[in-house]
Amino acid sequence: MKYLCLLLLCAAALSWSCRSSETDTTTLKSYFTSDTSGVATGGMRFVPIKTPKGNFKVWTKRFGNNPKIKLLLLNGGPGASHEYFEVMESFLPAEGIEFIYYDQLGTGNSDNPNDTTFWDLPRYVEEVEQVRAALNLTPDNFYLLGHSWGGILATEYALKYGKNLKGLIISNMMSSCPDYGKYADNVLAKQMDPAVVKEVNDIEARGAYTSPRYMELLMPNFYAKHICRLPLDQWPEPMTRALGKSNQSLYVTMQGPSEFGIAGKLTNWDRKADLPKIAVPTLTIGAQYDTMDPEHMKWMATQLPNGSYLYCPNGSHMSMYDDQKTYMNGLIKFIKGVDKGEKKVAL
Repeated sequence: MKYLCLLLLCAAALSWSCRSSETDTTTLKSYFTSDTSGVATGGMRFVPIKTPKGNFKVWTKRFGNNPKIKLLLLNGGPGASHEYFEVMESFLPAEGIEFIYYDQLGTGNSDNPNDTTFWDLPRYVEEVEQVRAALNLTPDNFYLLGHSWGGILATEYALKYGKNLKGLIISNMMSSCPDYGKYADNVLAKQMDPAVVKEVNDIEARGAYTSPRYMELLMPNFYAKHICRLPLDQWPEPMTRALGKSNQSLYVTMQGPSEFGIAGKLTNWDRKADLPKIAVPTLTIGAQYDTMDPEHMKWMATQLPNGSYLYCPNGSHMSMYDDQKTYMNGLIKFIKGVDKGEKKVAL
């Protein structure tokens, strides 16, 4: 009898193991399913974009498959490419979260009209809406993450097309560029060597932004402290690759010559008063050493009707790299919370 019971237990365990293995395989096959109706492209798709000055194509690439969670990524710069978001591959697939890379017009693998009239915030908002429609992202599954400049774009999109969203993430971007400029001048600049600040200001006053000396000063004194706090020789390759491909025309037109404050077309952008109009569950992400004031990011969450706040105590502007576990764990918890029906998520 004892041996019979043992055999029955072993058989049950083997049966459970097989079913578990089959379930895991089914889940993996479901997540990594691809469209095989035509020639498979690994999830890559060019989306046609209509503009007042002609039609273009922008590059997108789906990673994973989850009918309930589809996260579209808006990179920063303006003018960088999607590539620094490759860090998501190390965290989101294990949680079953589908995400979509997207190079905005003029960046990365997308068409570049080489025309500064295209570098315009309202036009980019309409571009995002065309991408959403083409990829069939709906209020039942559409999450939008905007980092840095992408946070401005995501905010504007939510104000105009919020009805299309299920969840919004504004990462490392304040709701006011004038306040961003003041923070750079009144807080961050005062943390730097006054002689360095004076020389940077002198170079900017002369308009000598292409001088090698400009970045020689900013890289160790500002970028290494507030953009990414990992040692400069250890900056993540996807990040340096994305920044190295930046469209300087787009960057300078919209942002200005550097991250040390703002001087481009976005200088006067301010949506502080409009935050209460964004009803969709929204996560703001701030970091202690960011170019953006973390207290402002915290305040934003209080102004949003369904706002949550994630603080990265060791992070800077690229806190998905220099405070990685905090950033990714919080992002995943927020998305899963909204998926379960939570309006605000405790982080």
